[in-house]
Amino acid sequence: MTGFGKAEAVIDNKTIHVEIKSLNSKNADIQTRIAPIFREKDIEIRQLLASRLVRGKIDFSIWVEKETAADAQVINSALVENYHQQILSICQQYNIEEPKDWFVSLLRMPDVMTKAEEDELTDELWAAALATVNKALDNIIDYRTQEGKALQEKFLEKADNIEKLMLSIEPYEKERVEKIRARIEEGLKNIPNVEYDRNRLEQELIYYIEKLDISEEKQRLANHINYFRETILNEEAQGKKLGFISQEMGREINTTGSKSNQAEMQNIVVKMKDELEQIKEQVLNAL
Repeated sequence: MTGFGKAEAVIDNKTIHVEIKSLNSKNADIQTRIAPIFREKDIEIRQLLASRLVRGKIDFSIWVEKETAADAQVINSALVENYHQQILSICQQYNIEEPKDWFVSLLRMPDVMTKAEEDELTDELWAAALATVNKALDNIIDYRTQEGKALQEKFLEKADNIEKLMLSIEPYEKERVEKIRARIEEGLKNIPNVEYDRNRLEQELIYYIEKLDISEEKQRLANHINYFRETILNEEAQGKKLGFISQEMGREINTTGSKSNQAEMQNIVVKMKDELEQIKEQVLNAL
């Protein structure tokens, strides 16, 4: 979801500037800084940002830069003349010396220097501004798309790693059954003067081994990995769904770890968790 885009357009004597930044966020969190002339279009701009960027912490700015001559203050010549006549009249009436620097004196009078009137938002100006906003959106989406492709490759790589690690458990899984049997029988032999029912021992072993069986966890994890791959390759925004799937993958990996009473298997589970944690960190950056 991270990205940056900007654009500008010139119309008449004005330059419209647009900048958009986005960071990770679960929802669309939009902050806007809008020039007064476009303030009435705030809601429309927010709707456009939300529809095209979907989600993320979005920082949007639009402002207008005028040419220096167009932005200069205006001298009200009619008001200057009026002040001039009034001052002359007062000077003559009360026998007061006229100002030596008429120009400086008159420019200091109220409202002589006025700011150029604020432009109204015309259809032409808004059309140019809207086109600039969309151009900036195109740029930030291109930025996001490039980052998304790299992210997709990373996700697929991590999913493959988890799948390979899961398959690497199988040899140890078969081996531990014999180890469990040998350990129990060895323990019974070390108890003096004990007799036990061989059939009952087999039944207890089967029950114990079934409790440690991870076949279902492996199957569900394989299904989650396949669904994760399918979701990644979907063109639509699927970041939240990827987060949910990674949570389910984590449950199966954790259950596998709790049933792994062999050091080699537990080491593999730790590696699987590490790969999954990297997925979870990057899922926050997916739409």
